[in-house]
Amino acid sequence: MVILFDQFNLSEDIYETVFATEQQVIVAKLLVEEMKLHQGEIGKTEMSMFAMALHDGRTVDITDTRGPIPIKKKVKISYNKRQFYDRILTPLKSMGLIDFDLYKKTYKLSEKFNKNMMKIGLLWLQELRKPPISHKITKKP
Repeated sequence: MVILFDQFNLSEDIYETVFATEQQVIVAKLLVEEMKLHQGEIGKTEMSMFAMALHDGRTVDITDTRGPIPIKKKVKISYNKRQFYDRILTPLKSMGLIDFDLYKKTYKLSEKFNKNMMKIGLLWLQELRKPPISHKITKKP
């Protein structure tokens, strides 16, 4: 997955940086909160039940902080089960925010994303310190 962000308009919310739509942000937050309620780890069955609850529709309290006064509102979220796995869970796994343990068959919140972002930063510092390579641009005859 590719994350594109504007350093001058960087969101205070990790979910808004990672996901493109407001609905994806809400669903990702719900998933992480659900996992936190279970000590950061849930099994395949619980994940499937969570996806089915989203598929069937779920009412969520959301606080809109864009205005001068935060407004609480109830929003019904209905998210297709297949889209949940493709657009929410798979990106979270591929970026290292969530791990899947093949032996225990559980999903677990992970710190790998942070470690990978630090590694990317170090790669950029290494690139900055490399000596320049001279290039010759020649015209076609």
